[in-house]
Amino acid sequence: MNIKPIKTKSDYQAALKEIEKLLDARSNTPQSDRLEVLTILVDAYEEKHYNIPLSNPVEAIIYHMESRGLTRKDLEPYIGSRARVSEILNRKRLLSVDMIRKLHQGLGIPAEILIQPYKCRKAA
Repeated sequence: MNIKPIKTKSDYQAALKEIEKLLDARSNTPQSDRLEVLTILVDAYEEKHYNIPLSNPVEAIIYHMESRGLTRKDLEPYIGSRARVSEILNRKRLLSVDMIRKLHQGLGIPAEILIQPYKCRKAA
């Protein structure tokens, strides 16, 4: 296994190509081990070289819903009534600390994303 640290952009590109080839590797094989190590190295390189800003809290909630097949009704235990969920998703109301805690603990949305400031639209 000839793996080395990713130090340059060309190292990074080569690692991405290798990861792409290994994506179908079976579990508990040398190929899956190589895939895991390369993924860790790529993550470290990206964290150091690509500053990706945290997303907007509402966008993060919507993404979480879409990626997990959740409905607005599924958010009610974390946010409140159907009307309250609508206000949050339409940016007419800010998330409260209690809502942030519940969304983080119940749905696993990172708290550091949920606490980001965002603008509300004025109610009509």
